[in-house]
Amino acid sequence: MTKKTLILIGFILLKFILQYVLISPEYDLQRDEYLHLDQAHHTAWGFLSVPPVTSWFSCIILLLGNSVFWVKFFPALFGALTLLIVWKTIELLKGNLYALILGALCVLFSSLLRLNTLFQPNSLDVLCWTAVYYVLIQYINSENTKWIYFGAIVFAFGFLNKYNILFLLLGLFPAIIISNQRKMLLKKQFYFALIFGIMLILPNLVWQYRNHFPIVHHMKELAATQLVNVNLGDFIKEQILFFIGGLFVILAGLYAVLFYKPLKKYQVFFASFLFTLFIFIYFKAKAYYAIGLYPIYIAFGAVFLSEVLNEGWKRYLKPVFILLPILFFIPMYNIAFPNKSPEYMVANPEKYKKLGMLRWEDGKDHQLPQDFADMVGWKELARKTDSLYALIPNQKETIVICNNYGQAGAINYYTKKGIKAVSFNADYVNWFDLSIPYKNLIRVKEFDENNEELKETSPYFETATIGGQITNQYAREFRTTIFVFTNAKIDINTRLELEIREAKNYNDK
Repeated sequence: MTKKTLILIGFILLKFILQYVLISPEYDLQRDEYLHLDQAHHTAWGFLSVPPVTSWFSCIILLLGNSVFWVKFFPALFGALTLLIVWKTIELLKGNLYALILGALCVLFSSLLRLNTLFQPNSLDVLCWTAVYYVLIQYINSENTKWIYFGAIVFAFGFLNKYNILFLLLGLFPAIIISNQRKMLLKKQFYFALIFGIMLILPNLVWQYRNHFPIVHHMKELAATQLVNVNLGDFIKEQILFFIGGLFVILAGLYAVLFYKPLKKYQVFFASFLFTLFIFIYFKAKAYYAIGLYPIYIAFGAVFLSEVLNEGWKRYLKPVFILLPILFFIPMYNIAFPNKSPEYMVANPEKYKKLGMLRWEDGKDHQLPQDFADMVGWKELARKTDSLYALIPNQKETIVICNNYGQAGAINYYTKKGIKAVSFNADYVNWFDLSIPYKNLIRVKEFDENNEELKETSPYFETATIGGQITNQYAREFRTTIFVFTNAKIDINTRLELEIREAKNYNDK
């Protein structure tokens, strides 16, 4: 085993270790993770908010026992593979050992550590972006058309994971047209590969068509409720912070593909970077959508710096570039990860506020960063729901309906009673089992000081009570209330059919 291989293995092991130790055990899973894990029980070629690939990994996690260890394993794996591709890209570009170590450090000690803590499509999205760029470099080097087919496969897999990879295509295509690489478009293999890629994603496109293109509704809702709050200044600031320790390496990479002779044949990457970033800004995309854009430029920059820093006094800068990612990681360690208690964050809000971490998607500042607030209170909700469910004599005729997918997913993940909670929110609207004649209802809903739910629903049941609330004040779901209604006076199933139809009609619109 060579020295380089041993160092690579060391980086990958360190990556996995960090992904597990950077989360304090007092935090639960994050809101979105529960939805993705529940998709394993409802496999399909698409879902209302995401394509199908995440559900495939959820099925694997379920087969492995559905433990938190495996939930965290796969995003860590995708992050490790991203590091591996950057390493292999540097080798492809004839980078030396210094370039390999520099590139690995810049990828390791970056925002990917935060991204790779969550079981969401984002980690695999970054991996697919990096892999597509790697394939393009391979093609430019060899002009072997097999890489065009590999590119189609990687892109299709990325598309089936997260539609965000379309931004890569929108930025890369005009860059190819204005570069020397446009000759690729004259090859018949390019169009065969294009058809092949379309065939791979066709099942999802058919699913979208049959379900009236829910992605369109999802994007409109996203634009109206979240993207409208995206600020250009914050977007640019976050781009800098994502790879702050490797910022000079990325800038060096952009310079290198434009002016450094050994790398000038990759000039298409400079134009692609500009086009893609402009498109993200134009559409007011969330800042993290662009993370996949950067790892490949770390490879270019590491190779360039490993060469130019060999001359004269510049060689003394070599250890500086090595130390920068590590030094910037130290303050990142203290801020960017859920490794501090909520009490600590509330008592020391200045540093979080300074970086805009307390600003949520609603455009307002809160006690905790939104992701962290979305990682507490879920076990409490599931435990209390289980306890109330156990008190109902005819449990099989009891339905648990939640106000959002986080509540439903968390109850289903932690339940000890086999509850199958549902919601009229997100994919759960398609997961109601109406073959059971329901007589009782457990309703989980955000806090309302007037208890409108109790007033509106209690007339339809013989008994109605408030069973409990989430008491963790740091949870985004703080004071979410659990209502219990038993012995229905109406046909619950008929009422549910009407509400499900209304919810689906709203989604179609």
